[in-house]
Amino acid sequence: MSSPIYVAIDTPDFDQAKALISKVKHHVGGIKLGLEFFMANGKNGVLDMAHLGLPIFLDLKFHDIPNTVAKAIQALRPIEPAILTVHAAGGRAMMEDAKAAAPKGTKVIGVTVLTSLDGADLNSIGVPGNPHDQVERLTRLAMESGLDGVVCSGNEVAAAKAIWPHGFFVVPGVRPADGVVGDQKRVVTPRQALDNGASILVIGRPITQAADPDAAARAIDATI
Repeated sequence: MSSPIYVAIDTPDFDQAKALISKVKHHVGGIKLGLEFFMANGKNGVLDMAHLGLPIFLDLKFHDIPNTVAKAIQALRPIEPAILTVHAAGGRAMMEDAKAAAPKGTKVIGVTVLTSLDGADLNSIGVPGNPHDQVERLTRLAMESGLDGVVCSGNEVAAAKAIWPHGFFVVPGVRPADGVVGDQKRVVTPRQALDNGASILVIGRPITQAADPDAAARAIDATI
């Protein structure tokens, strides 16, 4: 079984990204490429990364009117990422159209509440309650909209899995027990996230900013 760790390559620098993946590819299960990388390198850059032989998680977090999101996803071809993200807050019609537009083998995952947000942040944008309540609400909506799963923090993944036993759960904001939290507000360790129901773990800086990224990936993999 491959590792549940997807390493987050959050850099616009193609050569740096390729070098990082080459170092860690034997101890991770996939590559997460986000906006920084995509805006700098586009579809061709993603395809070049795919040639390194690991599944691609294309984390672009689409959030727009249904027609625009569907056409944006169609425009990504010939990329056929393993995982693609949309914001669940975009609503049912947007999620339905996103899933319909995606390649057959691509898991379309709804982002619930960013791990950089807490209850005060949600209240400031008019969302009542706490992150846990909002994750449960959006998990139900994503499930009813035909998506494959959701992105949520390790603190909420057990509740999301209880709602959606067969869903696919992506947990970012994962930090080793001795890791630096940084700008994340709701974090768990890799082992805790898996025990709580995570399908895959997204881990960036604890690996990519380590003095020896391969050793860091191996050390984290050993804990799970």
